[in-house]
Amino acid sequence: MSTTTQTLNSPTFSTVIRERRSVRTYDPSVKISQDEIKEILGEAVLAPSSSNLQPWRFLVIDSQPLKEKLLPIAFNQKQVVEASAVIAVLGDLESYKLTETIYNRSFEAGYMPEERKNTMITNTTKMYSSFPPEVSKKIIYTDGGLVSMQLMLAAKARGYDTVPMGGYDAGKFTEAFGINERYVPIMLIAIGKASNEGHPTVRLTVDEVARFNEMSF
Repeated sequence: MSTTTQTLNSPTFSTVIRERRSVRTYDPSVKISQDEIKEILGEAVLAPSSSNLQPWRFLVIDSQPLKEKLLPIAFNQKQVVEASAVIAVLGDLESYKLTETIYNRSFEAGYMPEERKNTMITNTTKMYSSFPPEVSKKIIYTDGGLVSMQLMLAAKARGYDTVPMGGYDAGKFTEAFGINERYVPIMLIAIGKASNEGHPTVRLTVDEVARFNEMSF
């Protein structure tokens, strides 16, 4: 099997968003290196998040035996074993524990004065640690969606294909892969090179889904 590094030829953003498809059939001979997956993730994590706490965590599954283990958990969807990797996007319910790390780095980078840094650390840690689980989950699902979409667009910009997957048994997944209750599965994303292009789809028009200033649907 080949190891592939896709050339990034800087397609326009408009091209990327129009050519991205949800692909379910992949060329199993194409393997994306772990270094390149890290580069894609490095672009994905530039996504915004609540208070910049970046609660996303990723489990990259690129071992074929582990993909085979995942297959029945994902209801035997063949992209799990054909794609180069499956990236599990997880949300950290205790992401506030890294508040000090994040804001110290912001201070060291010159993005905020020390007094503001200290205030942000104190207030953010106190607030997020006091949230009930349902509030924390709402936040991490929102932030997890943002980083997931950015991941898929970053992959497409490099010539790779993806499909977001909600069809899997989250309980069996966390048990099989040793994920403790601190982390909530958001979605799985298969990534690789399509063997068949994803089929085009239609969208409702902007006029059908948007209103200015008042709801009049």
